Amino acid sequence: MRQASQPAQIIFLPSGRRGHFDRGTTILKAAHSLGEPIQNLCGGKLACGKCQVHVEQGHFAKLGVTSSPAHLSALTDVERAWLPPEKAGTLRLACNAHLLDDVVIFVPESSRIHQQTIRKDATLRPITVQPAIRQVYVELEPPSLQDRRSHWERLRAALQASWELDDLSIAYPALRTLPQILREGQGQVTVIVRQEEEVIQVRPRFSEGIWGLAVDIGSTTMVAHLNDLQTGDLLATQAMMNPQVAYGEDLMSRISYANEHEDGLKKLHRAVLGAFNRLAQEVAQQAGLQSSDIHEAVVVGNTTMITLFLNIHPRDLGEMPFSMANREAMDVPASALKLRLHPAARIHILPAIAGHVGADNVAVLLAEEPHRQPESMLLVDVGTNAEIALWNGHQLFSTSSPTGPAFEGAQISQGMRAAPGAIERVRIHRKTGAIRYKIIGEPRWSDAWTDASPPALAPSGLCGSGIIEAVAELFLAGIILPDGHFAPKSNHPRLQGHGNDARFILVTAAENPSGQTIAITQKDVRAIQLAKAALYAGSKILMHAGGIQHVSRVVLAGAFGSYISPFHALALGLIPDVSPEQVLAVGNAAGDGARIALLNQERRAQAQTLARSSHYIETAMNPTFQDEFVAAIHLPHQTDPFTHIARWLPAPPKKPRRRTRKRLEAKAPSPQKHRIPKET
Repeated sequence: MRQASQPAQIIFLPSGRRGHFDRGTTILKAAHSLGEPIQNLCGGKLACGKCQVHVEQGHFAKLGVTSSPAHLSALTDVERAWLPPEKAGTLRLACNAHLLDDVVIFVPESSRIHQQTIRKDATLRPITVQPAIRQVYVELEPPSLQDRRSHWERLRAALQASWELDDLSIAYPALRTLPQILREGQGQVTVIVRQEEEVIQVRPRFSEGIWGLAVDIGSTTMVAHLNDLQTGDLLATQAMMNPQVAYGEDLMSRISYANEHEDGLKKLHRAVLGAFNRLAQEVAQQAGLQSSDIHEAVVVGNTTMITLFLNIHPRDLGEMPFSMANREAMDVPASALKLRLHPAARIHILPAIAGHVGADNVAVLLAEEPHRQPESMLLVDVGTNAEIALWNGHQLFSTSSPTGPAFEGAQISQGMRAAPGAIERVRIHRKTGAIRYKIIGEPRWSDAWTDASPPALAPSGLCGSGIIEAVAELFLAGIILPDGHFAPKSNHPRLQGHGNDARFILVTAAENPSGQTIAITQKDVRAIQLAKAALYAGSKILMHAGGIQHVSRVVLAGAFGSYISPFHALALGLIPDVSPEQVLAVGNAAGDGARIALLNQERRAQAQTLARSSHYIETAMNPTFQDEFVAAIHLPHQTDPFTHIARWLPAPPKKPRRRTRKRLEAKAPSPQKHRIPKET
């Protein structure tokens, strides 16, 4: 417990904003001071209940704090009236809870002023519609004393006679309502059949409509696409943050949480199921349906996400040899997972390739079809765990590389997710050093803002693409050296401090309508170096395995990849050297692959073939990963040439004259072996 004279620390999740405040400060006041957007419609008068936040409990080693509901002021009766009885205490109103000691606060999406901008729209792709679900119409003769067959026997005979559907079974939910439906329709019924094998629903008279859901469970975000299974039309898309981020930003953190807490798996499983049901309900409402109208779903995700979704303990995925319960395609009853879809709905899960190359990577391969390309192609799905695939013209190779959450705003001092107010673009003039930037939610660049025409909202941090561009621009302007350190001889007025305490001011307090200063620190640069080195090293290992020195095309998949500038990705050394015109962003290819598998059951068989034919390489066991990683820490690389952008790269620092160099080497400490930090 802190002494009464010491300020208390508050950390907000999932944004990662933190600060120290005097005891007695309300959570809401602290949030507003840090730019954390919590709703408060009544001005803190306990009249709206919109500022509900969750108090996390336990010791958070990575954050360096211990949090508890007891570290806040006592719950009042007025506040209690706004909260669900079973959550009162861990759920608080930010306007009425006062800080007594360190706390970690999770702000749910429903309490945020700006909903997160999740860029995972479906791509328009030509898809042959041949779903596993179809509907047929039949008419039955009324029952009689002479015909003693059961309702199901008569329906089965009609389906065989009219549609040549043999050896059918009937799902229990359909059987339970069959007598009533036949009476209501007077023998005229529409029948929903799955894979020509099972009747899953019977409707009275002629009734059109079969619907399916494609869901991509990402480590950070989840997205659902509702599709018409007859036409293939995309009816609605909805995305949200994966609520599991409250238990860990990256995969290993969540595996550790499941290992270290008796109810860890239960919490992680419930979190993802709750998000799935919410997404299903929201997309159904957008299309004027109920979630119970959804007859089938296809789910993709990395192996850890799928394991938690299926309520299987992920312990084995956290240690060598990273074994999984099953890597084949699966069909699971939605009812077994307590998913609120049609009572007889099935969940089809695409196959995985290896312990950390999962169904989402297979979905990307299904969508992009690199094996049909005449030239080499590198596919990179950037996330907290980057999944990489290479087609060398003859064979598929795949691996995963632990980039960590830095590209998504975590581990960055003022990083945040892609929400309104986040800086997403940065430019630094090479000669004058002038800075301009662009934020999400404001179409103009900052140099177009005026007192008479201010921005729609204030800059509040940097999202992934903004961090990439900021570091790359600082390097291209000579403010950061190839080794990642701020140049000590730089005279830019916004460069402050020295060594590990150095930082570069992107937005001054005077420029920001909120009065907040936004900067890139030396530690931020280092975090980006480590993340990009892990990604680059994984790509190089695949290229060595495929026997190629260069790739013809680089495809960036995923929400983050869609908004990376190809030029800045190359300048940073995030991807191997290639012409910027040959770097293609394809959006949420994993979600597109899930839609393809939903709409065409033959492509599910192709997914199985792709998964089995891909040659997997484990980076953790690869003897060259260490050397590749260390070389890739430099910007853009220690030795690899980047010929396609060479003319824009700063000239390398001049080497000291021979005598001076020898004298420096004599004073230098003996070199130590480079080691990969634990985070990577």
